[in-house]
Amino acid sequence: MSQDLLLPVLYLPNISYFKTIKDWEGDILLERFENFPKQTFRTRTQIATANGILELIIPIVHGKKERVAIKDIRINYDHPWQRLHWLSLQTAYRSSAYFEFYEDDLAPFYEKKYEFLMDFHVEQLQTLLKLLKIKKEIHFTDAYKRETPQEIDYRSAIHPKLKSLLEEPQAYYQLFSDKNGFQPDLSVIDLLFSQGPQAKKFL
Repeated sequence: MSQDLLLPVLYLPNISYFKTIKDWEGDILLERFENFPKQTFRTRTQIATANGILELIIPIVHGKKERVAIKDIRINYDHPWQRLHWLSLQTAYRSSAYFEFYEDDLAPFYEKKYEFLMDFHVEQLQTLLKLLKIKKEIHFTDAYKRETPQEIDYRSAIHPKLKSLLEEPQAYYQLFSDKNGFQPDLSVIDLLFSQGPQAKKFL
């Protein structure tokens, strides 16, 4: 019996996140009960622009409690972050080969107001898996466990301050590579907008 792969929920996850999912033979288990960790990819993603890598960050509601489970984190709409993120994606990728091909699949995430970050991430993940033609069973944790002998734990493996999981990232065409060089392990949308239906082969 194969083990489950335990993953965090991330915003427009990077290429290594999806490569890990694609290569995994078992099911995927998403963490719902961890205390929300700050300054991670749970609320931020990285895309390539003419000026280099740009971080897009989803603002959250900060309550009185220091520790809040990821499933209970609410999105903050005091500022028009959805409009700004979508404008940034359009500016960065409008000229890419497949932006218009996937535009209608991704635009709703910048129109609909989700109350909880978890719901936003899970729906977006399911959409991206569908676009990448990766079929996996998604399950969720029912409690937080520091030690997970029954699962392979990747909750802390993908982090802005850690080395990428991609040991030898496969280069593909990026719009601004002539100016900035190839930028590995960005959000998987960078790969999708560049390679379209062939994106899965690069994972």
